[in-house]
Amino acid sequence: MFYFMKTFFRFLLIFFTITINAQTKLLSWNIENIGKSKSDQVILFVANTVKDFDIVAIQEVVAGYGGAQAIARLADELNRTGTKWDYRVSAPTSSSAYKTERYAFLWKTNIIKIIGEPWLEKKFNLEIDREPFYATFEYKNKQFTVVNFHAITKSKQPETEIKYFKHLPIEYPNLNLIFVGDFNCPESHTVFNPLKNIGYESVLKSQKTTLKKDCKSEECLASEFDNMFYNKSKVILINAGHISFYKTFNSLKDARNISDHVPIWAEIVLN
Repeated sequence: MFYFMKTFFRFLLIFFTITINAQTKLLSWNIENIGKSKSDQVILFVANTVKDFDIVAIQEVVAGYGGAQAIARLADELNRTGTKWDYRVSAPTSSSAYKTERYAFLWKTNIIKIIGEPWLEKKFNLEIDREPFYATFEYKNKQFTVVNFHAITKSKQPETEIKYFKHLPIEYPNLNLIFVGDFNCPESHTVFNPLKNIGYESVLKSQKTTLKKDCKSEECLASEFDNMFYNKSKVILINAGHISFYKTFNSLKDARNISDHVPIWAEIVLN
């Protein structure tokens, strides 16, 4: 009986929280080498895929000429959907030349307000190859900071970078951090335990997010790399998932012209 009542009151609390505080929708996508090589048709496809979300975090923006311009093209296409969007692109990360990238954020200005200017994490830039890109947003008078990240590849042991994430909530104690991106590492890895021990939870469990070269027995996804981590005391997760955009193409080869990752998303309420 006690367990039932506890569960019932928790359900009521969540229900009234959702009723009082409207939800916001966050999407993250590693769009492989998004730059001048992405055609206008690809940019239009991306815009149509992400247009129903409030904030979009993108990884793997080309550091050189064409990367920032591709995000500007995407923002322009999104603005043609009838909703006003704004965007920010990071400076190149401080990683070695062949691994240097940019990050990007795009958001609907009628729903989301940006607070200050986004920044690249400098404290751990020597320990984290492509240091994360932060942006603080405000929704319904409540602020949260999205930490956009792309880890080194699995063969390079991304856990050697991710282990430093446990320090970031301490470095920014006044910010409600939400970590998003391509971690090249499944959420079940023990490297995430320190974050989980301080109240963080992943939005996806056992969900593969990268494309295979070819589908096998109708299985087209390969690895559990992309995810989001939120503080359960500050955020209520309503729903989460991924978008199987590849199903609109005749082959995975055609789909991989867009990206070798699927976009992931979460619908959240801020406490």
